[in-house]
Amino acid sequence: FLEAFESLLHFAENRTSSLFETAYRPMAKEAAEPVKELFTDISLYILGAETTVESAVLRFFDSLFPLVYSRLINPGITDLSEDYTECLRLTRQDINPFGHYSKNMVTELSKSLWASRMLSQALSLGIEVINTTEHVALTKECSKALVKMQYCPHCQGLTLIRPCVGYCLNVMRGCLASVSELDAQWREYISTLEYLANEIAASHDLEIALTGIRNSINEAILHAQLNGPQLSATVDKVCGQPKQQEGNLSSDNIVPVKEATEVQTFVMAHASLNNKRREFINYMKRSRTFYASIAERLCDGDLVMRDSSTCWNGEDVV
Repeated sequence: FLEAFESLLHFAENRTSSLFETAYRPMAKEAAEPVKELFTDISLYILGAETTVESAVLRFFDSLFPLVYSRLINPGITDLSEDYTECLRLTRQDINPFGHYSKNMVTELSKSLWASRMLSQALSLGIEVINTTEHVALTKECSKALVKMQYCPHCQGLTLIRPCVGYCLNVMRGCLASVSELDAQWREYISTLEYLANEIAASHDLEIALTGIRNSINEAILHAQLNGPQLSATVDKVCGQPKQQEGNLSSDNIVPVKEATEVQTFVMAHASLNNKRREFINYMKRSRTFYASIAERLCDGDLVMRDSSTCWNGEDVV
């Protein structure tokens, strides 16, 4: 699952970067770092870091505004000092150059990434539980009972005789009493995995949300360009006027981008992910009784004698 998340993020990051390279070339090089930071923040959020989708998205648009303003709205700016850049970053939230698109992006991503974050954390918890119980320490009483079950018949020369099923179950249940206590929590855990997987596959699908990042950014930039004169007037009042060359070519930089074909390709490329989720959940549902039936699993097969009237019951051959 984590590999699938990383693959989707990498794909979406490449698509977003290509938006700047094809439609907004004047700022493509400088936009590379904010794009990278955005998807790094999203990845960290999914993995459980103490961050939010909103902070990641707004930080991205804070970094994007100085580039849009100086490379697209006012491409004649020749001196973009650190102080002026910082002023643009700080005023971004107040003047709202990207309209409702930045907030919409936060809303759409939050809905799908929350379930992905929870599923990622749940899977990590499951791995921790499995790893812990795999190396559970045996008590002296358990070790003694196992030795008695497995080797006492050898003292009577019965090296080929195997334990009776009922005897094996009694010994194993005693040894695994602490582990079997996880049964109720494990059943609830499997139900939680099923719920989260269904949430991801529902209307707020992860693939669709990640696909939408590129389109949201494109619409936000177009909105800022179309409102360029008003933004420039406001920025001049707040941050002052930077040095400019003669002429302003901002209107020539508005390049609409068609999304349909690329979105379809993206969705098709990851269409099997939902199928893999369903297969995984069906598999996990079959393990719902794992900790309740672990003794039965261990006493199945070559360890015990089945379909025979001769076995070792702990005291004698019966």
